[in-house]
Amino acid sequence: MARKDALLKLHHRLTEQRDELRRKLTHQMESVGEQRGPGDLGDQSTIDTDQELGSQLAALESRELTRIENALAAIRAGTYGQCEHCEKSIPITRLKALPHTSCCIQCQREYEMVGGTEKTVDNWESAWEHQARENDHELTVRDVKMDAR
Repeated sequence: MARKDALLKLHHRLTEQRDELRRKLTHQMESVGEQRGPGDLGDQSTIDTDQELGSQLAALESRELTRIENALAAIRAGTYGQCEHCEKSIPITRLKALPHTSCCIQCQREYEMVGGTEKTVDNWESAWEHQARENDHELTVRDVKMDAR
């Protein structure tokens, strides 16, 4: 019965977190298009930086919101608290610390050791960086083409 009570409390906590993230994301999306008026290049640079940071924060919060919604769906399906990899029960202490987790500590460690990324969200930025590293090489004098004049 203690586990069921803890899961009910976690459901309430997840619902509150979901609602708060939705409010934040809505506010951020509304403020993205706002302009602060004409200014010099320094002002525009500050505005651009603020918008970029806001965009990155919104992306992080969006991923967290997805994890929370997945956890809430797992609660409704009756699979919440069960590791998606080994199917063992995730300890309540882990769920309290990270209520939107979908795997136990051991499976998470193994997953991170092999360099895993979230399977629910495509990580195109990492793919782009990987491609850039693969094509990146040291530039030599022979690589530079010069006009013969």
